[in-house]
Amino acid sequence: MTFGKEYEINIVMYITSVPNRKSPPTILLRESYRENGNVKNHTLANLSCLPPHAIESLRRSLKGENLVSTEDVFEIVEDGSPAHGHVEAVLTAMKKLKFSSLLSSRRSRERDIIVGMVAARILQPKSKLATSLWWSDTTLPEILDIKDTDEDDLYNAMDWLIERQSNIEKKLAKRHLQENGLALYDLTSSYFEGETCPLAARGHNRDGKKGKLQVNYGLLTNKLGTPVAVSIFKGNTGDPKTFLPQVTKMKQEFKLEKFVLVGDRGMITQKQIDVLHGADGIDWIGALRPGAIKKLIDNDAVEMGLFDERNLFEIKHPDFPGERLIACRNGDLAIRRAKKREKLIAATSKELEKVKQMVLKKRIWGKENIDSKVQGVLKKYKIGKYFKFNSNDNGFDYTLNENELIEEIKTKTKGNLTLFEKRLKRADCLIESIAWKLAKINQLTQKGILYGKGNIGVRVGKVINKYKVGKHFKLVIRDNDFQFEVNQEKVQKEAALDGLYFVRTSLSKEQMNTDETVRSYKLLSNVERAFRSFKTVDLMVRPIRHRTANRVRAHIFLCMLAYYVQWHMVEVWRPLLFADEEQEEKNSRDPVAPAKRSDSARKKIQSKKLEDGSVVYSFRGLLSHLAAIVRATCRCYDEKETFSSTFTMDTKRNKKQQEAIDLLNKIHL
Repeated sequence: MTFGKEYEINIVMYITSVPNRKSPPTILLRESYRENGNVKNHTLANLSCLPPHAIESLRRSLKGENLVSTEDVFEIVEDGSPAHGHVEAVLTAMKKLKFSSLLSSRRSRERDIIVGMVAARILQPKSKLATSLWWSDTTLPEILDIKDTDEDDLYNAMDWLIERQSNIEKKLAKRHLQENGLALYDLTSSYFEGETCPLAARGHNRDGKKGKLQVNYGLLTNKLGTPVAVSIFKGNTGDPKTFLPQVTKMKQEFKLEKFVLVGDRGMITQKQIDVLHGADGIDWIGALRPGAIKKLIDNDAVEMGLFDERNLFEIKHPDFPGERLIACRNGDLAIRRAKKREKLIAATSKELEKVKQMVLKKRIWGKENIDSKVQGVLKKYKIGKYFKFNSNDNGFDYTLNENELIEEIKTKTKGNLTLFEKRLKRADCLIESIAWKLAKINQLTQKGILYGKGNIGVRVGKVINKYKVGKHFKLVIRDNDFQFEVNQEKVQKEAALDGLYFVRTSLSKEQMNTDETVRSYKLLSNVERAFRSFKTVDLMVRPIRHRTANRVRAHIFLCMLAYYVQWHMVEVWRPLLFADEEQEEKNSRDPVAPAKRSDSARKKIQSKKLEDGSVVYSFRGLLSHLAAIVRATCRCYDEKETFSSTFTMDTKRNKKQQEAIDLLNKIHL
């Protein structure tokens, strides 16, 4: 800007920040100009009240940048924002676990589909048809190059998988089972929708689905609960029959010479133990069944007074040669069982009392009640005085003095034969009416609403089976009566066994001490944790909708592989989840006392917050939080104002999402 020949002024506008001691800095719009060689500044406006993005836009504009709206430059294409964060998390875990090479050393379309199905089972467990539709809203099919798959492709991939189950399990065993180490085994079941599968059968239903066909499957893990193998059996196969095949699998397929197999009291029975006694290098840890415990107590083989000093001790008994028996008594468990039994007995007594009242309801019982009813009928009739009855608590009988009645009629009719016959006929009608009413009363003395020994027994059986404490009751059932009482002697005998259990093992003390043996048996809770994950919202193995035996096997094996990945994710995510982080303390805690959460875990549960004040998540909740990260496909205008090629842009991770991904990168084999 020039004024005459003597003065030349060049003006530049800019934004500056002036710091304040105890207040936010002041944002000023200024102009700078040079006048006769001197630089001068002039404040034009105070911009402190404007939002930061507006100030930044003005700053860039003053620098000469050409600012345009994002909508005028590029757009996100239709259906171009699939969920990505949770997919990235699972695939990151799979990459660290070398999951693809676990399935097959060579890449194939079937392998990629199985990787996708396992990831989908973790992220959103659905039927195979629903899975093929669901994952189109995520980046999973694009990353794995399985966009064009349908449910038939998924079924074909399952057939491919089941052919490789044995090789995959061998690889898992090599990774996670050690020579002379512990392995855990337990059995569960899941129900079917349908009746055509050869594996479907009715057996001991663990899902509470009475009348449903089911399949049994046993899970083999290492001592930490990492799944190694799963075996499928018909739904009516008993637990003990599935145990020895696991021994064979570990010995012959996994090539383990020495190992210790842990199973529950229903799994390792005396028959299996007799077989294992002759097997070299195979040891086991199990528990006694209630019948065997009761026999030991009745024979005074256990000094119960020792429990006053400690909660476990070892004994030897000739009925169990070559074994160590460890007697354990959990005081907290004893209290819980006593309270539970008391509640069940009270509930059963209440229901049995209802049955008793049904037997008595509308039944006339007791001498006074019967007399009152009979006399009420007889007083209504003048000829009632000719009826004589004898009663007791359970009924009555009566007689009619017909001679006196006829004599009275003769006297009153004074020889009038027509009148005599008329009154005699009327008396017969009244006698018939009285007899009918007395018969009805007599019937009510014998029958209530519920009558008959068989009918009463059926109703009582339903009550007894409901609460499973029928052994504690004395029952007396007759056609017209029902009585019951609690058998206190049996209650007291059972109470003496509350909280008492016996761990049995073939291991010597030199191989494993007493405390460690009990802790090892309790590690079966890791397998139970896996079953809970299988059956609940995590993996949803049930209901099983497949019809052929191999498809059912493949479905359950697929769920096991999904749990394998999920198990490792949960382990590294413990700091972000409600899970207990202090796992090492389990190795030194009291082996008999009930498991307790650490103080830090309880604090997380109560406050729902972590130490930094952020939210604590469940496993599925954290996956949902990661799912908020999307991969947007965008396209820009070129110079001719037509769209150029597309590019992708991921949502920037927040602190929690970044931490979750970083933790997954710490997974190691």
